Amino acid sequence: MTIKKIFASLASFAALSFFMAATTSCSPTTTGSVKEDVSITGRTEKLEEAGVQYRGPEYNVAILQFTNKTPSRALGLGEAATDVLRTIVKKSGLEPISITVDELRQQEKMIALQQSGAVKTGRKNAAEGFESIDLRISGAVTSYAELEEGSNVLVAQSKTQVARVQVDYALVDVATGRSLVAESGMGEYRKKTGGVLGLGSKSTADVGLREGALRDALTKAMTRMVEKLNQMPFQGRVLAVEGSTIVVKAGTRSRLPEGTVFDVLRSGQDLVDPDTGRVIGKREKKIGEIMLTNHQTEKISEASVKSGAGFEAGDVIRQAR
Repeated sequence: MTIKKIFASLASFAALSFFMAATTSCSPTTTGSVKEDVSITGRTEKLEEAGVQYRGPEYNVAILQFTNKTPSRALGLGEAATDVLRTIVKKSGLEPISITVDELRQQEKMIALQQSGAVKTGRKNAAEGFESIDLRISGAVTSYAELEEGSNVLVAQSKTQVARVQVDYALVDVATGRSLVAESGMGEYRKKTGGVLGLGSKSTADVGLREGALRDALTKAMTRMVEKLNQMPFQGRVLAVEGSTIVVKAGTRSRLPEGTVFDVLRSGQDLVDPDTGRVIGKREKKIGEIMLTNHQTEKISEASVKSGAGFEAGDVIRQAR
């Protein structure tokens, strides 16, 4: 056998070996896992880091149903965004409460009617079992798209499915109505499939793509919101004044130690932006300071007067810095 024939045989054998190895694994291969919250931006790790560092009050966060404002009105986007966000909020150390706008309004209206005496409480008090809401998250999915990227190498080929989404979101302090965060963000998720001679590389509709892109976008959003909350001092309200004892809304959920000092503020007139005509805050006047003495329950604490006088139920307390 000549040298030329030997090299030709070796080349044929190598090609056959490559083909056999490829055909024995012609099932699709995938990369990426929505369940493990994989994000190509690495923002998941940043959220976990921010969540570990978050040591603020255990706020109750109402998650209002996200609206679907995409041009195509792809089915289930709003519901999926709400479900994904609920999981992320829980991981961050906050307590999510899913509720629709109508449910929130109806509950609050019934409580107000019972408290005014217009409706008898009877056996059921509307306020019982109704979690007080500290923060509210609302938003909308404004765009969503899926596309494919393909490549061919010899007899093998692969396709990468890419999903991109844009969400608008806002974090609002329920007590003051002030918007703490209001931004828009993008999310992206990729899933790669591969096979031989087209076997196993066909792409079909995949809900995981949508959820992966939403998780990426909302993880970035939650990271931003946690960072903002970490910068804020604790704020509550005076519930009652009993001589020198001031009962305040705080409790063990505030995670505040005894001896914490609060500024007591009296809310005044609304402050209106002359350019927009919108209320952007309230004028506040400091009327004194109180010091936390003990926690009565998970939501109620007692404090003693450190300075000032004339405290009333409804006054704002804010952790002094």
